[in-house]
Amino acid sequence: MQLWQLETLLLQKDTYLNYSQALSYTSQALSQNLHGLRYRGRIKRLSTKLIYFLQENWRRIWVLMLWIMIMVGLFTWKFYQYKQKNAFKIMGYCLLTAKGAAETLKFNMALILLPVCRNTITWLRSSKMGYFVPFDDNINFHKTIAAAIVVGIILHAGNHLACDFPRLINESDATYSLYMTDDFGSHKPEYIDLVKGVEGVTGILMLIFMIIAFTLATRWFRRSLIKLPKPFDRLTGYNAFWYSHHLFAFVYILLIIHGTFLYLVHHWYKKTTWMYLAVPVLLYAGERTLRFFRSGFYSVRLVAIYPGNVLTLQMSKPPQFRYKSGQYMFVQCPAVSPFEWHPFSITSAPDDDFLSIHIRQLGDWTHELKRVFAEACELPISGKSGLLRADENTKKSMPKLLIDGPYGAPAQDYRNYDVLLLVGLGIGATPFISILKDLLNNIVKMEEQAGVIEMHNYLTSVYEEGDARSALITMVQALNHAKNGVDIVSGTRVRTHFARPNWKKVLSKIGTKHANARIGVFYCGAPVLAKELSKLCYDYNQKGSTKFEFHKEHF
Repeated sequence: MQLWQLETLLLQKDTYLNYSQALSYTSQALSQNLHGLRYRGRIKRLSTKLIYFLQENWRRIWVLMLWIMIMVGLFTWKFYQYKQKNAFKIMGYCLLTAKGAAETLKFNMALILLPVCRNTITWLRSSKMGYFVPFDDNINFHKTIAAAIVVGIILHAGNHLACDFPRLINESDATYSLYMTDDFGSHKPEYIDLVKGVEGVTGILMLIFMIIAFTLATRWFRRSLIKLPKPFDRLTGYNAFWYSHHLFAFVYILLIIHGTFLYLVHHWYKKTTWMYLAVPVLLYAGERTLRFFRSGFYSVRLVAIYPGNVLTLQMSKPPQFRYKSGQYMFVQCPAVSPFEWHPFSITSAPDDDFLSIHIRQLGDWTHELKRVFAEACELPISGKSGLLRADENTKKSMPKLLIDGPYGAPAQDYRNYDVLLLVGLGIGATPFISILKDLLNNIVKMEEQAGVIEMHNYLTSVYEEGDARSALITMVQALNHAKNGVDIVSGTRVRTHFARPNWKKVLSKIGTKHANARIGVFYCGAPVLAKELSKLCYDYNQKGSTKFEFHKEHF
């Protein structure tokens, strides 16, 4: 090290010391609060936690409680209704359980469509209902309803096939003639007669289709966490999930037929399956029809392929396409697949005259998309960037895209907060690109001074922040930044931290710097860090006047 370099480091010691321990404000105020908490009684602490839990989750709680109460009410109503029928004297409580479960199934098969009516959800979340209903949890609620459907199927089909059907066929002819001739005829049916009827065939087909769809929708199959030998490996991944979910179109048709031909119900107005399904099915069909007519072909104006397998597409902006930063849209490329739609965050700002998305290659569809656009790109000219690029002046024609949207997402509510903490892991930063562009545009318009936006880039493959093993590269970074004013990795003024963030210190710094503020913490990335950030926000909300509100992007 030369003398001038040592002098530079010494002059910049405050900078790189703060940098090497980035965002490490003193936690004195927090420690004082913790000191007071230690001496509270156990009951007081539990009551405090309960109060904050209710404050954080009251919207989820009342929706879930209402849903559970409706299911309990429907099950109980149908249970006691069938207890008054003659069939109960032969088929027993197996029949009552099967029919109670069937009523909850009709309700849940209708309800499960509503969380995936994205246009409706986007409209409702911007209304006053957005304050009372957690519309951002729509996919989680969709999965929860699916779990209830699985339980309902087990109770309904299991009790029919393994309990009340055997009881019926094993009953004496005299008892059967006394109670069941109005429902099954004068001759007692065999087991095969019950299974091969319209009710039995439609029920078994629905069971098969739903087993396939629910299995391939699980996390292990959808994210290819299960490794299957060829050719069964095609049963894993997003494509298998997407196509198998379309089996539900047949399930709903079979469900209506199944609910029309019932053994123990003879009046049409008591066959209520179609009544449950009518409105949700029409609403969902309307959403799919709207996508068909609203989506159109749009030209790609600019293509860039960055290191790390990231594809950037910039396309024409439809005249009526109005969106907010943080929202997303669906994209289809007929040159890759004429059926598949995939969601991507919009990375252009609302004021831009174009739409842009950033896509990382993670599956078959995205790899094929990169390939078809890479063929249209020209080789980099000597002396220019080594990136593959293409624009409207490129000789080769580029594939056109179909787009549908925009759709609401948690990040679009960023303007509701005094301070923002945007956390994106890898390509998970894409929902926040549009937000940053929008903020920068506003800064230019309002002629605001520096200090509004603070950016940090973390290279998390090194060590924990403050670890001695990352100290050397941190000093080299500080030296380069002091001399040249740019980052050693990215070549920009945004410094790269060679460590994983210490999130306790990050939140402590923000909480100390912005006392009494309402801080929006928006995260997009791996679920593990989401749990950590959510817990930290919950903990800090109990210990000070600053309020952290955590929002997770379903990525």
